[in-house]
Amino acid sequence: MAMEKEAIYHMMADEIATRFNVKREAITPDLNLLSDIDADSIDFVELVLEVEDMFNVEISDEDAENLVTLQQNVDYIFEHQN
Repeated sequence: MAMEKEAIYHMMADEIATRFNVKREAITPDLNLLSDIDADSIDFVELVLEVEDMFNVEISDEDAENLVTLQQNVDYIFEHQN
């Protein structure tokens, strides 16, 4: 059964808050994962892998490079979930 975007958003936001030590209330849909949090490329690879596991989706490297904001990630997961 497909998850709603709101549920995906909250799960992603919680994961980002925990993983990157960001206050949950500071996380918004337009949070830029490249510039708004203190993370390096390895952190992003790990986040992508975690997201793939959490939502049972596959994110290609090419797609991952274009998923810059939290909302873009949520939309992608929503569209690609099994």
